[in-house]
Amino acid sequence: MADEFAFLTALRGIATHPGANGLRDDAAHLDVAGGRLVLTTDTMVAGVHYRPEDPAESVGWRLAAVNLSDLAAKGARPLACLLNYTLSGDPAWDARFLAGLDDALSTYALPLLGGDTVAMPRGSARALSLTAIGVAGPDTPLRSGARAGDGVWVTGTIGAAAFGDDGDPVDPSRYLRPMPRVAEGQAIARLATAMMDVSDGLLIDAERMATASGVAIEIDLDAVPVTPAGIDPLAACTAGDDYELLFTLPTGIVPPVAATRIGTVRTGAGIALTTQGGPVPLPARLGYAHRA
Repeated sequence: MADEFAFLTALRGIATHPGANGLRDDAAHLDVAGGRLVLTTDTMVAGVHYRPEDPAESVGWRLAAVNLSDLAAKGARPLACLLNYTLSGDPAWDARFLAGLDDALSTYALPLLGGDTVAMPRGSARALSLTAIGVAGPDTPLRSGARAGDGVWVTGTIGAAAFGDDGDPVDPSRYLRPMPRVAEGQAIARLATAMMDVSDGLLIDAERMATASGVAIEIDLDAVPVTPAGIDPLAACTAGDDYELLFTLPTGIVPPVAATRIGTVRTGAGIALTTQGGPVPLPARLGYAHRA
């Protein structure tokens, strides 16, 4: 299987529970007597999701943040989490990682309930996983709800976590310490027709939303709130690690939080870009995707 999309296609034959949402969403859900649980898990591997030289505290923070961002995309309130940890062989690194993790979990009121620890063969890359559980309302916004005529919106700014030509992030704080939009997600969820977080790049994530919804999404590059000023908009929109919320609202509905309208949902398929009212060719690479 050449990449993660081929693998997921095969895996969908196993994950047939309705709560799996066809493995086409940020998270799964389970309806229980007390309400709707939202479940998500993310893994971070050294050299793939973070640089081996990144501060251990930031790795701990980011592992929590990427999971919290998935909960935010469903408008879920954080409930609890489980940690799967590969011991590094460096007790000081482990301690700093836990300090960063604890900082994030405390900031977003996400209690750690348990998990698992293992020792990896010497020389193996660190692989760290967190499973987060949240609770949400009955109308959790999925990626698949966008409708022709909806406006396309994004919170915050795009591009600050991008890596520059010098090999370092444009804004190290945005890369090392992303701030998941948990409160904003809860406010938006009751109005949005579709919502997801921007993790792998605005364009590739918009394409995923369009595919899941069976629509086309047109994005106005001039409207995308990129930062810092002067960064190439296409580079910003394909970089990833923004952890903002991408969502659609019916015409005439204004978001209850600070957000920018960047496009429109159309009939059709895929995504399209415009600037100054004219079409722009799509870049060869829309964002980050795992390859075997």
